[in-house]
Amino acid sequence: MSKFGELIDVKIPVLLDFYTEWSEQSKAMHAVLRDVAAALGDKAKVIKIDIEKNKELAEALRVKALPTLIIYKNGEMKWRHSGEQDANSLIGIMKQYL
Repeated sequence: MSKFGELIDVKIPVLLDFYTEWSEQSKAMHAVLRDVAAALGDKAKVIKIDIEKNKELAEALRVKALPTLIIYKNGEMKWRHSGEQDANSLIGIMKQYL
């Protein structure tokens, strides 16, 4: 978990996408997240976390539905959403934390 702390304790917003390869909704978000990352460039980070490989973290954050999207800034959770989002909405939400 110390690596997780290092990931989220940064001055720029970090969008975490909790997913699995077998979830169709998770797969649908891949292209959306690429667009978000491209639009925000180095002003923000987009990190995908496979819950199959990070079960302890997913449990600690109580990830129940997929995809689950969480925004952190300076180590603090700022926003959380379960389910799909479109790129424009996510970009707008991320810009609030720039």
